[in-house]
Amino acid sequence: MPHHARVTKNVLRTARKTTRRQDYSSSTKRALLDSATTLFTDHGYAGTSLDEVVAAARVTKGALYHHFPSKLALFESVFFRVQEATTNDVEKAINASKDPWERAQIGLEKFLEVCREPQFRRICMQEGPVALGHERWAEAERASSFGIVQRTVDDLLADLGGGGELNEAFGAVFYGAIRSASEFVADAEDPEAASEAVQGTIGTILAGLRLLPSID
Repeated sequence: MPHHARVTKNVLRTARKTTRRQDYSSSTKRALLDSATTLFTDHGYAGTSLDEVVAAARVTKGALYHHFPSKLALFESVFFRVQEATTNDVEKAINASKDPWERAQIGLEKFLEVCREPQFRRICMQEGPVALGHERWAEAERASSFGIVQRTVDDLLADLGGGGELNEAFGAVFYGAIRSASEFVADAEDPEAASEAVQGTIGTILAGLRLLPSID
């Protein structure tokens, strides 16, 4: 076999082995995140052990530490994964409409729907502040959702023919309201009833805002 052919064959063999290792590593990490998400949802951060996570994922402890150096690092990855999926779902729902007022209503309904889901409630609303610390949790929440809120508010104010300097203030106020509302729903004994109350309250605020002749 010519030298160049042997080199090419060796390169291809190495590439295939590398790809298989990458695929295995990716599937292992995904299995760990999936099992950890379920366990953190069911038992919380303190109530979940790494032994339970690796047993559910059917991998070794060494494989877990290859991807996550600690239980906190694993929880952080689960937290941001759930949060990113939620943000994507809300943005997708909002983008289904071009009317700014309808977009605001759709976004609110979708977010409150997510707040009633056990996975988001437990991991992002209840366990997140405890495991990550309130300051880091608040920063992560703001980074994830504030942009959506601000864009929605900007569109509402633009429809009223104004905004400008008021946009930032309106954005902060509505973000604070929605964040408080999400905590109210997540901690409620009856999330459905709490969600309906919040939706009605914020809906009334939006309806009143829409009646203003303009905002300059």
